Amino acid sequence: MLNYYYSDKISDFLQKSPETIIGEISVNGRLGHINTELYAWEFQIKLLKEVLHIHEGHLFFEFSIPRMGKRVDCLLIIKNIVFVIEFKVGEKEFINQNIEQVWDYALDLKNFHKPSHSLLLVPILVATQAKTRQIEIITSSHNDNLINPLKTNAESLGRTIKDVLLFFEEGDKINVSEYINGSYSPTPTIVEAAIKLYNNHNVEEITRNDAEAINLSITTNYISETIEYAKTYSKKVICFVTGVPGAGKTLVGLKVATEHLDKEKGNTSVFLSGNKPLVDILQEALTRDRVIQEKLNGNKITKKQARESVKAFIQIIHHYRDEYLRDTKAPYDHVAIFDEAQRAWTKEQTVKFMQQKKGIANFQFSEPEFLISCLNRHQDWAVVICLVGGGQEINTGEAGISEWLSAIKNQFTDWETRISPNLFDSEYAAQTAIEHLKQKSDVVFNDSLHLAVSMRSYRAEYLSKLIKEILDINENAKDTLNQLQDKYPIILTRDIEKAKKWLKEKARGSERYGIVVSSQAYRLKPLAIDVKTQINHVNWFLDGKDDIRSSYFLEDVATEFQVQGLELDWACVTWDGDLRFSKDGWKTFSFVGNKWQNIHKEVRKKYLINAYRVLLTRARQGMVIVIPEGNIEDHTRQPEFYDKTFNYLKNIGFNII
Repeated sequence: MLNYYYSDKISDFLQKSPETIIGEISVNGRLGHINTELYAWEFQIKLLKEVLHIHEGHLFFEFSIPRMGKRVDCLLIIKNIVFVIEFKVGEKEFINQNIEQVWDYALDLKNFHKPSHSLLLVPILVATQAKTRQIEIITSSHNDNLINPLKTNAESLGRTIKDVLLFFEEGDKINVSEYINGSYSPTPTIVEAAIKLYNNHNVEEITRNDAEAINLSITTNYISETIEYAKTYSKKVICFVTGVPGAGKTLVGLKVATEHLDKEKGNTSVFLSGNKPLVDILQEALTRDRVIQEKLNGNKITKKQARESVKAFIQIIHHYRDEYLRDTKAPYDHVAIFDEAQRAWTKEQTVKFMQQKKGIANFQFSEPEFLISCLNRHQDWAVVICLVGGGQEINTGEAGISEWLSAIKNQFTDWETRISPNLFDSEYAAQTAIEHLKQKSDVVFNDSLHLAVSMRSYRAEYLSKLIKEILDINENAKDTLNQLQDKYPIILTRDIEKAKKWLKEKARGSERYGIVVSSQAYRLKPLAIDVKTQINHVNWFLDGKDDIRSSYFLEDVATEFQVQGLELDWACVTWDGDLRFSKDGWKTFSFVGNKWQNIHKEVRKKYLINAYRVLLTRARQGMVIVIPEGNIEDHTRQPEFYDKTFNYLKNIGFNII
């Protein structure tokens, strides 16, 4: 159920005095203390009384949008239409940021509030002192009954509402009670979830709670019970959590970490990731938000101060490792959560790094061995939680999960091991290591440690399945695409400009879009895509449409390294000749000097295929795949390098533009 600070039939609203209405808003919320806010509400109430006297319906003030942590000024239900109205009292211009704001409110309801899925939603921005302008009622290409935002001033608001009602006069009257009590099941981005968790230590109100998604809470509860068990009985336990791409593994880790921020209870946890872009982006987002929240509370805090407190919560795994190389005491934290644990380094990679970069000649541990040994320094209890993505090792020296299992078998047999049964799946490449571990240690398998439903995209329950089938060259991909297409558009093209245009048309409000490519896509330069150009991933993911470094400009591109673990709303995946379809399976290439060379090592082949797995599962709402036509005059971009891949995807059934 969504909430609000004021609710009334229009007829009752018209009978009440502004003072009574403001009093009700103030009692239920936060208003009534600041003169400018009081003036704004007096103005809105007076204007709506003038506008609504000819209408019947219902209105709400300060209507909650939990996922965004904000409230709509006014939600107005008349006949068959839901008006989402945002007032900017005293404003003379229709500022893009304000247009996006009201659009985002309406999009959130349309996407996540069940009764709003089928209803007609009309967002209206009221810049009270703007010049009068002609109202254009434009339906979007999405065909989802969400109108593009209408822009009006105070004087024209009444006429705008009347015009909309006349334009859409056909339709059943909305049952207000059913509407307001309808289920709200949002799927936040990882950045939104991290901010909410860090502020409130509670994510339930901004995540889905439907039956299919319930195992998110089952998993977090099981981990919390494990932590309590370890603490109570002085045990050391390691858990392996699996999940389909986008199922919420990182969200589980962040939730567990925030539930154990209370240092007084002696079970403080730390969230660790080897994914530097993810950590940088989350730290920056939390830092920016902390500064804003403190300012709203009347406190002054520098960005540096805010960042220090955030760093204690989320850290890069290598910094954590280096700290406990220097300091041989037990870590402050009793609980360590390793995100994307499959990306920890092998012994060979770790020893090489320690010798070359740290000057340590006698280091003899893989990264998992050393990290477990840090927690093993505790005399009483410790818990290690490994969040595991299947088929997502994308970098040289990444061990996969078997290295963790071998570490337990060889050095930490006194640790209890709790494993998701899905770790046996081929994509985790851990079957042999599990069998070897079972011979030496007690292993408990529990279904609660697997997240089976994608939380990333409310439209794309079948997306991860489809991408797996495409990369496995599985003929079931056609059927899976048919189940997916109506909910999640995927378009195929050979023209990068058509792809950019499609992205801009599809994205609404502040929905983020961008171009993603393989880090081996060296021959996209003719398309103005240069993977050698380093981007600032923080700016690319967090900054707005006025910043040329942001993803919105479609100039800088992100690779699998910058986007793993993160999400866009809409993505353009541009495919190069590094991965080519053939009837004998995928052919993998690296560009060396001035030509493509076959990749022979199986592990490097796996990295490249996994890179495309990551790229193809980044978009929450839809994507366009660009496979260039190549150029017969360029020996590095021959059409044959691309045509078979294009035809393979075309035959699966993707629509083409």
